[in-house]
Parts: sequence; structure tokens; C-alpha cells
Amino acid sequence: MKNIVVLVSGGGTNLQAIIDAQNKGEIKGGKITCVISSKADAFALERARIAGIPGVVIPRKDYYTAKAYSEAILAELKKQNADLIVLAGFMTILDECVTREYPYKIINVHPALIPSFCGEGFYGLRVHKAVLEYGVKVSGATVHFVNEKADAGAIILQGAVDVANDDTPESLQKKIMKNVEWKLLPKAVSLFCEDKIRIEDGKAFVEE
Repeated sequence: MKNIVVLVSGGGTNLQAIIDAQNKGEIKGGKITCVISSKADAFALERARIAGIPGVVIPRKDYYTAKAYSEAILAELKKQNADLIVLAGFMTILDECVTREYPYKIINVHPALIPSFCGEGFYGLRVHKAVLEYGVKVSGATVHFVNEKADAGAIILQGAVDVANDDTPESLQKKIMKNVEWKLLPKAVSLFCEDKIRIEDGKAFVEE
């Protein structure tokens, strides 16, 4: 049984999706053993508490540099014996000291179809605003492994939705969360825990 550690910063809707999937028996071969938050007031911690999952707070504001913060996160991950690390609305880019230690063991969900609308500066509503400004007709979300570059790791799963003429950044965000993120992230977590993701030449292949 693999230990899943989820990193959060905010409301924790993606965390809730994984918790719900776990409660339904849809996460096979692993379970959430700890939630680490970069903010003490993140509602995600309350979601974890209700689910009976231990929570740890490592405040980003207490560290002067991203590297120092990442080293603190790394120490906690080792303490928790993390097998899989899930970034669920975690608003800090981790230093490569973490990604080097956990190659192909950290996954993130990005609210767009990588390689479009991704990289540094593309997060939250900024992504959906850029999508609408460009006028693309299809958007979605991507679950990918995390490496030293923002949104550049191997793609595990992707899903798409149509962009409506009257969509706003907020409505598009909700549509993608409900129809893609909350479905694909738990699925990717289970695939990892079942050892059904194979890496070849830096690409991820799902074996279902």
C-alpha cells in the first residue's frame, strides 16, 4: 500500500476529489496518509481533518527562499515515507532538490491542455483568462509528472471540454474542474499506485 502525501495551499477541491474517490474504493494500491499545507488557514486542512487524515502546516512565509522552503518540505516528505506526492492547488514551485529526490513520483494537475497555456505565470484564473483571450474552442486539464521546469513533466492523462461563446474565466474554471480535474486526478493517483504508468524516453504510458 503506497503512502500518498498531498500538498495544498487553498480550498482543497482537488484534494476532496481524491478523498471522495478513496472513500468509494476507487484508489487502489494506496491511500492518503498526510496532507501538507503551505498556509495555516487553508480550508483543505479542514477537509483532511473531516476525512481523518493527518495535516501538517509548513508556512511558506516562514522561509526566505524557495530552496529553503523546499528543503523543509523534502524533510517532511521523507518523514512521512511518501511514495507518491500530489500537488493539489499547491501554489509554490518546488526547488529541484525535491524533484531530484522523487523523480516520476510527483504529480500535478494543470487547468489547460499542455503544452498550451502553461509554464510560469499560468495558474488559476490566469490560465482561463488567457484561453478566452486567445479564442480557442477547446480547453481542459492535464495531469502530469512534476520535474524541475514548470508544467514540463511527462503527461499522464488529459481531458477536454468545449469553450462556449459566453464562458467567463470563472465559468470555464468550474467546467474544467467538474468535468476533467476531479475525474482525472484521482484516476492518475490510482494508476500510479497500481504501477500502471510506464516511463519510456521521458514519456508516460498508461497501461490499463
